[in-house]
Parts: sequence; structure tokens; C-alpha cells
Amino acid sequence: MRLLLIHSDFIEYEAKKKTKIAEDPCSPSGRLEEALVAFCAVESPDADGIDDVVNQTVAAISEMAGKVECNRVMVYPYAHLSSDLAAPDLAVAALKSIEEALDKAGHEVKRAPFGWYKSFSLSCKGHPLSELSRSITPSEDAVKPEKKHIEHKFFVMTPDGNVHEVKEFLDDSPFASLIKKEIGTAVPVGGEPVHVDLMRSKEFVDYEPVSDVGHLRWLPRGKLVRDLLADYALSLVLDYGASPVETPVMYDLADKAIYEHADKFGERQYRFKSGNRNMMLRFAACFGMFTTMRSMHISPNHLPMKMYELSTYSFRHEQKGEVIGLKRLRAFTMPDMHSLCKDLENALSCFEEQLAIGWKTGRDFGTQLVAVFRCTEEFYKEHEAWIKKIVKESDVPMLIETLSDRVHYWIAKVDLAAIDGQNRPIENPTVQIDVESSKRFGIKYHLADGTEVFPPILHCSPTGSVERVFCAILENTVNQKVAHLPTWLTPTQVRVIPVTDNHLAYANDLADKLTKAHVRVDVDDRDDSLNKKIRAAGMDWVSYVIVVGDNEVSSGNLTVTVRAQSEPNKPHKISCSSDKLVEMIHEETAEMPYRPMYTPRMLSLNPRYI
Repeated sequence: MRLLLIHSDFIEYEAKKKTKIAEDPCSPSGRLEEALVAFCAVESPDADGIDDVVNQTVAAISEMAGKVECNRVMVYPYAHLSSDLAAPDLAVAALKSIEEALDKAGHEVKRAPFGWYKSFSLSCKGHPLSELSRSITPSEDAVKPEKKHIEHKFFVMTPDGNVHEVKEFLDDSPFASLIKKEIGTAVPVGGEPVHVDLMRSKEFVDYEPVSDVGHLRWLPRGKLVRDLLADYALSLVLDYGASPVETPVMYDLADKAIYEHADKFGERQYRFKSGNRNMMLRFAACFGMFTTMRSMHISPNHLPMKMYELSTYSFRHEQKGEVIGLKRLRAFTMPDMHSLCKDLENALSCFEEQLAIGWKTGRDFGTQLVAVFRCTEEFYKEHEAWIKKIVKESDVPMLIETLSDRVHYWIAKVDLAAIDGQNRPIENPTVQIDVESSKRFGIKYHLADGTEVFPPILHCSPTGSVERVFCAILENTVNQKVAHLPTWLTPTQVRVIPVTDNHLAYANDLADKLTKAHVRVDVDDRDDSLNKKIRAAGMDWVSYVIVVGDNEVSSGNLTVTVRAQSEPNKPHKISCSSDKLVEMIHEETAEMPYRPMYTPRMLSLNPRYI
């Protein structure tokens, strides 16, 4: 609680305009002569011991009133005293309690209304005790007790439906790495993750020194990959029947539902003042989607209704020491889908479909995924057969975590993860069954008899954040004989290297043909040796490299180095026509998104970014 106490000749106010958190009814105007004015701002930490804060505040006001020999008190809510305000309902209740307690103590009390824009006039007496500020916090013995203890149990379920102790799976596999992280077994690591060097050395992504930590600059090659991953996620959800939307990145914490949803995520937020409003930057697309849903007229015939947003950007104020590379950021891009379901049975069916999409992304990205399924013990007892079904359909063992009670908005969720080069999980796709948010945000439909139904909502990121997906793909290159990206994601799919300037015209004609066939191609026209150009193509992870000399010009037959099939110091070469090469690339990239080059075709025109 922040207090500003003013001993005044008079205080008068007039309520002008209500905000969406305004209390109503209220006293539209008021005036007190010879009054002690208590400007009050109830803060979020006060929630840990609000009764104690109220008692301390009343004592502070009464003490000051006694010192200045003034029995009249105006309790005046004044949000400008703090940038960390409590939820509106808590603040109003606290101010009412202060008013009542002062009245019982024998003071003549008037309280200005909460949540209104008000004009006021005040005359401060100007003696040594006429102005005093105080900051009040809950005393240690008044702070709310710790939340009740939640028991976490872990076991492994295999596709045959059998349950095993986790120790049976503690080997050197990626699944074991996930288990060790979840049960708290230390995994020795050292140095930076592999992708941190790769993202910079390949000129995909760089740090931005004049921004906040965890905010990156995406260079043209990396921006192309990022956009392709976003296109991929969009194609997935469109095929699934989701409707794309776009919502704001910042929200007013005066909205009760927004405040409560944000408050569940503790300190991992960017909060700031905008005029006299306390705002926050979103950490997911939930806020805008849920406010959109509560504004809609929803019929059970519309359900399940799937809404999708590529939330560019979402923000989490992660600890500075934990922010690294693409794995943990403060600003990230999250493909975010929310499915408003008819009932729990409908939610379980959609969960199965969305989990299958998550597994598909791992196959399409070439990254092996492992899974942990989390739920309350009550959910497990009621839906054990269904859990066995999804494990069987996934056809891999899953780590199961049960919680003795529900502490989050979800009753069940699945997290899929890739494993990095240091044997640590990289969280990617997730599906969650949310049973809180529809009621909190007032998202409902009505049955034929008029009964209100607040339906379950599925949260799903079909890929995980774009940055973490790219992180997992880069980390996976350590498992390859020759590091490479999937061809559909490779910034340069084909590089044509003319042996001499005499072959440059043919190289350009070939590049024209490939470009028209929707193949990303560049031409190395730099004044370097042939061997240096070939090495540069390898450093750039080009999928297909063609060296053009007299034989190629005369015969039209191409010798192509295929990176994905090569081994160290043993390039895999094939002979084919340009038409056959296009056919191979199209077959390899079938059903994947395509974008043209983001860099000049001629490498002599390409600048160095790092």
C-alpha cells in the first residue's frame, strides 16, 4: 500500500467519467472541510496479507489524524502512487475496509469512488506535518501461508499400455534425457549449446546489443527460415480448420480477467504504465483470443471452434542469466491455437488430433521428439483408458506425471520436446486442456433450456515457438554425418558455380530456369578459386551444388553434389538433367511451404552481416 497523507483546508472532487473497472453506484461528488486526505494505492504484494495491510493503513491514518488534531478523513484512491497495482476487486474491498474501520474508530469518513476519472481541488495547510508519505507491506507473520503441498508422481507408460518405473528407462536415449530433467537428475553439461555458434556463423541470427537481452536481429537467411516455419504452422492449422486472427501485444491490467490470467505467471512479464493505465505485454496469444471469444455469440453448433494466431511477438521477462541463443528468449514468436470445445469428451477428441499434429512436426523438421503427459490424479483415474489410447497411437513410451491436485488452469497437458547437443530438452509442441479460462473471461454458450455452459478450451502450439523449433533443428545437425537443413528450409537450395567467367551466362540461364520452377538458387560469381567456392557452398549448407564447366554447357548434363547424402570428405555426386533436379527437389519438398530467395542471386552482391 502506498499512502500520501495531506492535512487540508478542504478537499472536493467530482466524478467525471467511469472506466471499465469503476465501482457503481458511487458518490458522484463530495467535499470535506478541515480534512486529512489519504491518497491510497493498493499494490499487488498486498494480496499476500491484505487484512494486515488494511490494519496498518488504518493505524497510520489514525496516528496522523491525532497528530494534526483532525477527525475528518477523505479516503481517496490514487493509482498514480504505484506502478504495481493490485487487482481492482481486491483494491475496492481494501478501500471499503479502510473506510469502515476508520468509521468504527470514530472518524468522520468519506471515500471517493474507485475507477472513475475525477477532478479534485485541494488546499494543503503547509505546516511541518501537513504532508506525509508511507509505504506499507504485509508483515512476515501475516503473509498468506504457502500453497498446499502438491505431490508429483512419475512413471512411464509404453504403447502396450503397461506402466513401468522410470529407472527402467534411464539409459543414453533422448527419452532418458527428458526423464532425467523432469525428475531432477543432474545432467553434466558444459559450454554453450551448439546452435549458438551456428546461428551466428551461418548468418541466421545475431544478438542485438542496443535492445533488451533476449531480443534478436534476424538476418536475411534466418528471416527466410523463420518465415517458412511460420508458413508451415499456418498451413497445418488451416488444414485442421482453424481461423487465423491477430490481436494486440499489450493489455490493460485493470481488466479483472486479464489481471488474474497474467497473475498466474508471476514475475515473467513486461509491465509498464501507459498514461494512467497499468499495462502488460502478452506472453501468449490467450489474452486477445479470449477477449475475442467472450465478445462472440457462440452456439454449441459452432463447436469445436479453433482460433489461431502467430503471436509475433510474445514477451516473457526471463532471468537474464537464463537467456541464451534461440532456446530461451524474452521476445519470441509463438504459433498459438485455441480450440473452444463443446464439452470434455469433445476436448479429448481434439486433444488426440492436435497431439498427432505435434508428432508430425517432428517428422517434418527431422527432429526426434519425446513426450511427457501431465494430469491430475483425478483425471488419470477417470481417463486412464484414454491415456493408454493416446500413448498407443503415439507408438512411443511417454513419461507420465500426475499431480495430487490441480494448481494450474489445465487438468491435462502433453509437452513434446527435442533434445539438444547437451542432452537437454527443448520444449516444442504442447496441447493443454484448460478448465478455468472460459469462466474467468465469461466465454459461454447456452443449452436449449437456457443453461449457461463455460466450455473447456484447448491451448495448442502445434510446433512450439519458431525460435525453439529452429534451435532444435540446428542442434540436431550434430547427429548428422554432414550438417544440413531440410531442403525446404535451406536458404540456398541450389548453388551454381561457374568454372570461369565464360560459363557465367550458362550458370545464369540455369538459375533462371530453376527459379521459375520455385527453387531457391544463387550463383557464385565471386573472384575466388573453384575449390574455395565449393568449400563456401559447404559452409553455407547448400543442399545441391552444381559446378558448371565446358562439359555441362555442351551436354546439358549436370554433376550435382547432394549434401544430405554426403559423408565427411566423401561428397555424394549424381548426374542428372536440370529437369530431373527440379523433380527431385519438388519431390523432397512436397507439401512444404516455399518462399523465394531473400538475398541477391549473385554472391558478389551479398554483404557480410557478421
